Parts: sequence; structure tokens; C-alpha cells
Amino acid sequence: MEEEEEGGEKLQSPDHSSMQEVTSEGGLEQGQREETLRFSHMTDIQKAKDIESVPAACMVERNLRRSFPRAYSTSSHPGRDRERRVEEPRGSGPFFFMGGTNGAEIVSSYCESRGWKRIYNKHREDFKLKWCETKSPANYSNFREGEQLMYQIPNNKVLTTKIGLLSSLREYERVSSKVNHGRTSRRLKIEEFIPTTFRMDVREEREAFFAQQEGVSNNRNQMWICKPTGMNQGRGIFLLKSPEDVSTFRLKLEQGEGRQASRRTQHRQPQARIVQHYIQKPLLLKGKKFDVRSFLLIACTSPYMVFFRHGYVRLTCELYDPSSNNLSAHLTNQYMQKKNPLYSQLKEDTVWSMESFNTYVNDRFQVAKGLPRDWVLDVFAKRMQQIMMQCFFAVKSKLDRRLGYFDLIGCDFMVDEEFKVWLLEMNCNPALHTNCDVLKEVIPSTVVETLDLTLEIFNKCRLRQTILPLDSQREFMLLYNGVLPSDKELACSKENSEEKSQLKSFSPRHRSRLSPQRSSHPSSSSSSHSTQIVKCKKARPRVELKLSKCTFHHQLKAVDNMQHSENQEKT
Repeated sequence: MEEEEEGGEKLQSPDHSSMQEVTSEGGLEQGQREETLRFSHMTDIQKAKDIESVPAACMVERNLRRSFPRAYSTSSHPGRDRERRVEEPRGSGPFFFMGGTNGAEIVSSYCESRGWKRIYNKHREDFKLKWCETKSPANYSNFREGEQLMYQIPNNKVLTTKIGLLSSLREYERVSSKVNHGRTSRRLKIEEFIPTTFRMDVREEREAFFAQQEGVSNNRNQMWICKPTGMNQGRGIFLLKSPEDVSTFRLKLEQGEGRQASRRTQHRQPQARIVQHYIQKPLLLKGKKFDVRSFLLIACTSPYMVFFRHGYVRLTCELYDPSSNNLSAHLTNQYMQKKNPLYSQLKEDTVWSMESFNTYVNDRFQVAKGLPRDWVLDVFAKRMQQIMMQCFFAVKSKLDRRLGYFDLIGCDFMVDEEFKVWLLEMNCNPALHTNCDVLKEVIPSTVVETLDLTLEIFNKCRLRQTILPLDSQREFMLLYNGVLPSDKELACSKENSEEKSQLKSFSPRHRSRLSPQRSSHPSSSSSSHSTQIVKCKKARPRVELKLSKCTFHHQLKAVDNMQHSENQEKT
């Protein structure tokens, strides 16, 4: 599901007074925009050399203090500037292209700190990096693998739309149930981390849902939430809180089907929807509903390099009331909370850091619920990672894999009052706005490290160098790498590697809190991340002339076996 910046307005559903629907014509543009702002040349050659010597993170932090990025005009007449087409930079580059505004200032500042030049013509093919909010076939048709970087995997919808993720997980569960996984950690069942869900675009599931609701009394414990598969920020969402709401919704679907069938010409299909069981007893923070945004980074697809990073906590402005007809009391995202009249006063209270969340749980629930200390940063973090990895494995064989594709995905989790963790959804193009203090701490560093890791892995693959350890790894934790040595080499590397080298796979920030999680996600021998001898797919094998202890032991054992077999033949 693609996530966009805030915008739009809320409309009440005309069908029933207790059904509310959110629609929007605002937000980020769905198509690519060609910027028509006045271009200011970045710098001369000498300044570019000076800029390259400054660390990217420092330059981004410095540039973010400005109210406008360097490529934007600060004129008091922005309308006039938009009428002037920018002057396209020429020369040898490197060049980068930004499509849209989500994270544009952070990404532009990062690229400029490296001496890269921004281009504004979306049809140019001489870019080093293309960062676009929306996916267009034109972006990928002329992509040069191993030479260019492209933000967003072209078919990430199998992971980042509600129906795409649900279908992928169901298929993965069906196939995995027929395979003996040996001693690997148990895979979760879908119902263990995703609320009961029905697809309204599949007749059998739709009829099963409505059949289940027939005869159900007016029970408030049977609330359902209806979501369109490819929309975000609460747009198109409404609650089904009573049998009357369900009947009204059913009639609406039947009327839509009738209109579609009566049309002679084929029009675009209506937005597919899911109906999901509403978690009515969530864990509350100071009486308010919340969810947690974490990040899944696929820094490389060939080979796969997958990382986890903590994000932040999103809270509602109002105290939680399950009977409320106001959607902003049920949906926690900033887009919805900005509709609350008190948002400007409560803005900083609607986003918490993970450290604040951890402290609150320690103080309020550790003793009362019998939780281990630092449950948030330990147990909860491991559970999120386990769920993320199961989702990744479900789409691992489906995603388009080309050297240069990368993706940053926002994963939203909820915790209920029994401290059970639920995955709500995964979002491509997660919101990168920095409109409060916590977001100013989290978002820029997340984007900078995303680009640092992606570039380092990309360059090492091009040069056929060993990928790990990663010099740019800071807050992101390595969950999965797709290229490992053989089992014997892996065993030897475990025996001979130093403890410091082993810990490099984990976020430095969490090494003191989290032990290496070799079983924190469904894994096999090919998905362990404890080894550091990981090479690019195209790397030439290293020839070792000196025998290690492990190799010598195997050779002695082979000789003994040979002598034993010869003795048996003689007898």
C-alpha cells in the first residue's frame, strides 16, 4: 500500500449514519511530476571537492536546517518560478532525479553532499539514482542493472498492498505446510499475527463473511473494519459496528456489481476491499490508542540484503472509545490526527520515540503483567522481526531482482491488551515528513542510512568485493543476506571469527540490549546472518592455500574412513 503525505478531507458515508468513509483528492500526486522550479547551480568544482570530504550525515543535518533545499526557490512569488522551466545540468554527473516531494529535501541534501547534481527531466536516462513516489513502467523499461539505483521494487505490491500481502502469506503457508523444515524455528500461522480477514473481491470469501454475520446479534465484540487494498492514510476506511452496517455494506457491493455487469464497455474495476476483524481491546498509552511504525529495508535484491530498524509510535489525540463514530479515534496516522481541532496543541504528544514507549511499558506494565524488563526493545522487537521475515520469505521468490533495486517499507504493528503483536499493514513509499521532534530525530537518519547501506552494497557488488562487514551500518539490523558460503565454510568461520566481528551484523545501538537473534525469524541454513564472510553473487571464490583447523580435521577424518574401508575389504 502506497503511503503519501497528508492532505484531503473526510466525508461521511451517505449510506448509514454510523458508517464513516474517508476520501481524499489531496496528498502527494499519483503520477510523476516534472519539477518546474528555478534551478540554482549547486556549486563550482572546488566547492564540490570540499563537499565530498564532508560526511553525508553531517551535510544532511546542516542542509535540513534551511527552510528550503538548495534546488528550490525562496522567492515570494513561487507561482512565477513554477512557470520557468529549470535549466538541466549537463556534463558527466553523477545525476539524481526526485519524483515527488516525500523525503525530497532529505534525499536531495544527501545527494548534493556527495557532489551529485539534480535533474528534473523524468525522461533522462543518465541518472545514478532515481527516487520516485509512484511506480511507472517508464522508470524501469530503460533501467541499467548494475549501473543505476532505483527506489522501489517494481512489483512490491505483492508485499505492500493489503490483498497482495494476504495472498502471498496464504500461498506461502500452504506451500510451507507441505515441506519438512527440520529443526528450523517454527513458522507462524497467519492468524497468529494478522486479524481474521475476508477479501471482498473473491465471491467465496465475500459470501462466507456475510453468511457468518447472518443471525449475529447486535454484539459490539463483532466490530469489523473495511479497508480498500491500495489506499492509505485512512482513505476509504469505515467501520462495520452493527448488523445494519453489514447489511448496508452488502447492498452497496451488490449494487456496484450490478452496475458493473450492466455496462457494455469495460471500465476500470472498482477498488478491491478487505474486511478485517477490528481489535477492540488494544493496549493503550495514557488512555490513547497507538500503533508502531518500524522499517524494513531491502537494500539490495541481487543478492538479497534485508534490514530492520526501529521507528516510532503513533498515538491518537483523543482518548480511546470503541463506540466513537469519529475515525480519528480509531486510526492513528498523522493524516487522520491532523483533522482533530486539538492537533496543533497535541502534535508532539502524537508521536513517541521507541525509548519513551519502552520506559512507559517498564513503569506501568512490567510488574502488573509480569513482563521482562525492556519488553519493547527485546521481546517486541524480536516478534516484529519474525513477522517481517515471514512476510519477506512469502514474497522472496516473487519480487523482481536486479542489482540496483532497493526499497524502504513502513511496517505498522499494534499491541493488544494481552501484549499480543499484530501486523496491520506494510507500506511502500512510507511518509518521510518531519513535522514533530521525534520524527526529526528518526526520519532523516533513517533515510541517510538507507542510502548509505544501499550505495555501499551496490558498489561492493559492482567491484566483486566482500559485502560484510558494512562500514555504514548504524541503526539498521541485518536480518537476512542472500549469499552465504557453504556449510563447511560457515562452520569454520563460526569457529575462527572473533566476537567483535560477529556483532557487526547487528545495529550498534542494540548490541548491548539484544543478543544475536539466530532464531528470531523463520530461518534455514541459508538465512543465518551470524557469518561475516558474505560475498556478492558474482564474486570469484577465494582460494585458501593455508589449511584451517576445521579443514585439517575434515581431511584427517577422511583418511581414517578410507583406511577403515580398505581394512574391511581385506577381511
